[in-house]
Amino acid sequence: MTCCSPNSSTTSTPAAEPAIPTVQAAVPKAHIHLHVPNLDQAIAFYRAFFGSNPVKVKPGYAKFLPIWGPVNLALSEDPTATRGTAVSHLGMQLASPAAVQAHLQRIKGSGLAVREEMGVTCCHANQDKFWVVDPAGIEWEVYHLNFDVEADTEQAHGVSAGCCTR
Repeated sequence: MTCCSPNSSTTSTPAAEPAIPTVQAAVPKAHIHLHVPNLDQAIAFYRAFFGSNPVKVKPGYAKFLPIWGPVNLALSEDPTATRGTAVSHLGMQLASPAAVQAHLQRIKGSGLAVREEMGVTCCHANQDKFWVVDPAGIEWEVYHLNFDVEADTEQAHGVSAGCCTR
């Protein structure tokens, strides 16, 4: 289990979307990553629900940062996803790498097991992050988005664009 989502696969490509700049998190945001059986339908629903376009659309992936709610919603296409199985993982997007490190040290100090991924490139972005797993097996990701990565840069670094669906 690495990167952005532990257990799914991406098999189809959504329609091309215009490039929209990614908004950095100025304040912490709850991060929710869902597996959806049809990405185009999910994008249409969340576009209407949030009243805004996704800030990022890539093959098998989309991200929304609605201005009216402190959430970062990521969607990964997984044709096998069914009602009740959509949650990939939950997380908190923080404002700086220093905030990630501070929480990492605090959580390590509490005795919880962590998996660290600093400077990792996945989900079409470079991130500093760590993961913890709750007693029910739900993964929580605490991260800072360092910068967006375009497909040609991912390929140059040998990173699969589908890493956010593993």
